[in-house]
Amino acid sequence: MSLSPRPKFTWLGHSTVRCDLAGGEVVLIDPWLQGNPSCPEQAKELERLDALLITHAHFDHIEDAVSLCQRFRPVVVANFEICAWLAKQGVENASAMNLGGTQQVLDLAVTMVRADHSSGFLVDGLPVYGGLASGYVVRTSAGFTFYHAGDTALFGEMSLIGELYRPQLAFLPIGDHFTMGPAQAARACRLLGVKEVVPIHWGTFPLLHGTPEALERELTSLGANCTVVALPPGGSH
Repeated sequence: MSLSPRPKFTWLGHSTVRCDLAGGEVVLIDPWLQGNPSCPEQAKELERLDALLITHAHFDHIEDAVSLCQRFRPVVVANFEICAWLAKQGVENASAMNLGGTQQVLDLAVTMVRADHSSGFLVDGLPVYGGLASGYVVRTSAGFTFYHAGDTALFGEMSLIGELYRPQLAFLPIGDHFTMGPAQAARACRLLGVKEVVPIHWGTFPLLHGTPEALERELTSLGANCTVVALPPGGSH
């Protein structure tokens, strides 16, 4: 039986996405497991981790990075400032990059792209600069391409992401307040030209009030040809 070239994606709540590759490797994006109230208990303990992608330095996207790196020693992709901070914590295999760059990770071409958001570590209760926030466009060797936007507002250059990389699937924040809400996310889908979208960064806290149903309504009102894949935490696609 041949292996599927398309990764299996599991949403672990908030912005944390697990990607199981065709060869058995596991990639985790924005590791927030133990303290994540949306992450199912059975999903908080990983059996394997080969690569870690971090979009920015806020706790709800990076909190479990050090402990996971100590256990599994994965390749870590993040901006220069985050990688320097991780190295200070004893993390090995950190591979820093910056916006616009692409690097090979496992059998993936990983491109760091713009996100409109802040980024910082909390030190003694105060935020310290954590480099630029980002998203990632990831292309497998078999040609499947997906986009994890991280935390972002809508920006017009998403059309360039669509033009350059042609992602087939997007993970987009819809919670509102700190990121895009459903109306902006629907327009992001149209700019990107994606056929499928998995809503993330919603429902974890009361402030994150955007819903997949609202995103569906906004897409319908735009006449956009994009399917909302509304996963429950722990659900796979």
